[in-house]
Amino acid sequence: MASGEEKLPLIPHIPELIFGFVMLGILYAVVAKKVVPNLERAYEERRAAIEGGMEQAEQAQTEAREALEKYTAQLAEARAEANEIRETAREQGAQIVTEMRAQAQAEATRITEAAKRQVEAERQQAVVQLRTEVGTLSTALASKIVGESLEDEVRQKGIVDRFLTELESGDVRPEKVTTTGQDS
Repeated sequence: MASGEEKLPLIPHIPELIFGFVMLGILYAVVAKKVVPNLERAYEERRAAIEGGMEQAEQAQTEAREALEKYTAQLAEARAEANEIRETAREQGAQIVTEMRAQAQAEATRITEAAKRQVEAERQQAVVQLRTEVGTLSTALASKIVGESLEDEVRQKGIVDRFLTELESGDVRPEKVTTTGQDS
């Protein structure tokens, strides 16, 4: 190439081209021996971590589903048990109410019977007391009307009983009383 020849700017210089290829080969060898294995190892570790994470996530999701199913089953069982307890309590409550009503009815009947017996006893006592007082008054009155003493207790009791019997039967007539009083 003569100095007068003109150089083409696009054609590279051969020693530079060879030097460039050699450097490219060295760079390739360094990258292939040092960088690529490190990148491959990092890639494998990352892939393993992602796959492991996905497996763990799937396992966790499966465990979560199982736990949810178990929780749902326990919740249903608890609800069923609560319903049983509620029904048992309702039945026991109804039974207690029935028993209490029966006891209250029995107590009311007992109190009513006791009150009736007491009223009957008091009525009998009042009747006896009234008979005695009526007998005493009627004997005193009859004694004043007849003019003689009717103090004899046996006679007085018979007169009083006969008078009260006639009074209770409604068969008392004034003339009969006077006649009875005069016969004595």
